[in-house]
Amino acid sequence: MNLKLRLIVMNFLQFFIWGAWLITIGRYWFENRGWSGTSFGAIFSTMGIASLFMPALMGIVADRWINAERLYGALHILGAVLLCLLPTADNPQEFFWLILATMICYMPTISLAIAVAYNALKADGMDVIRDYPPIRVWGTIGFIAALWTTSLLQLETSAGQFYIAAAASLVLGLYAFTLPPSLPRMAQLESRALVDVLGLSSFRLFRDRNMAVFFVFAMLLGAALQLTNAYGGTFLGEFGTQAAYKDTLAVRYPAIIMSISQISETLFILTIPFFLRRFGIKWVMFISMLAWALRFGLFAYGDPGPGLWMIVLSCIVYGMAFDFFNISGSLYVETQSDPSIRASSQGLFMMMTNGFGAVLGSVLSGILIDQYFTYADQSKNWQGIWITFALYSLAVAVLFLLLFKHKHDPDAMRDKDVELAIDDQVRV
Repeated sequence: MNLKLRLIVMNFLQFFIWGAWLITIGRYWFENRGWSGTSFGAIFSTMGIASLFMPALMGIVADRWINAERLYGALHILGAVLLCLLPTADNPQEFFWLILATMICYMPTISLAIAVAYNALKADGMDVIRDYPPIRVWGTIGFIAALWTTSLLQLETSAGQFYIAAAASLVLGLYAFTLPPSLPRMAQLESRALVDVLGLSSFRLFRDRNMAVFFVFAMLLGAALQLTNAYGGTFLGEFGTQAAYKDTLAVRYPAIIMSISQISETLFILTIPFFLRRFGIKWVMFISMLAWALRFGLFAYGDPGPGLWMIVLSCIVYGMAFDFFNISGSLYVETQSDPSIRASSQGLFMMMTNGFGAVLGSVLSGILIDQYFTYADQSKNWQGIWITFALYSLAVAVLFLLLFKHKHDPDAMRDKDVELAIDDQVRV
């Protein structure tokens, strides 16, 4: 099978697993199980908790001891088992621990999938800046396909969403063992420094001022991503309590409306090679931050009725906000780190965004919303919430422009380790 096609299958299944339940788990929680909302926020926090340590830890394991594709496969097989166990939980506490275990398996596979893809592409003499985005776009298509499958099969409130995800996870886990080998290069180094022995070499990236600033702002953008994941669906769902909106398309099928965001991703991913080479990471990240501010601002004034166009436009803007930050950031980390720490560097980026960023976003936003934007009847001042998030994103954008001193050099975006990757294939 063609290498690009093999990696397309991997990316499609990787995000199909997530899309099958991420947007619809709230309806399962409230409508199927009838559990309270006070503990639902903890479910989304499991992604952040798992990302605090697992992506970096599994990256170290892949760089030092185990082929990345084998570790990737094993985690997905274990994740399939845990997804099947989720519906067996008898109470919110049991469900929390099961979903946390599931996320401990799933979250590191996102960065491992990137490392496997980068290694395979470079081993085949390809350019990751040019060739990876058209492959990665199939991950977003997989997310959309799963979301629509769950919605059209009317499994949004059913445990069936977890079984669909489990089936995809099992298939991907087995398929991973057929992918090109991604060897642990750190094992070949002779350094006896404690940081290298422990596999913590990727943390040396913080010595570079620009990389340190980049990771800090990646964390702040990770917080913005958590805000839209945690509150976007709830925001639309609450319109269902208002007579003027309860029969509108956005209220009846919120998951499908939100999937416009993923459709937009498929378009913006394909523009990344042009924008990165033409403008560089600084301006691409700045554009992403402005897009986050616009997304939240449109949510502030949109509604499922006459203001539906604002909701739809916000979902379209999300594609630029997410891709220009998440995927461009991953490619930038790849160009700035040594091939021997590829998996752990991607794990570090994941830790800062989906780990520290997600926890920061969920904890601080929860406190802020409870203290200042929740009425006595527990309803929310959504306009105030989204305007605050928009101002936050705008402030982050201005600070990033002032503090990140990276000077764009188009030649620096070239592949640095094609020969090393080819050597790996020869030794295999």
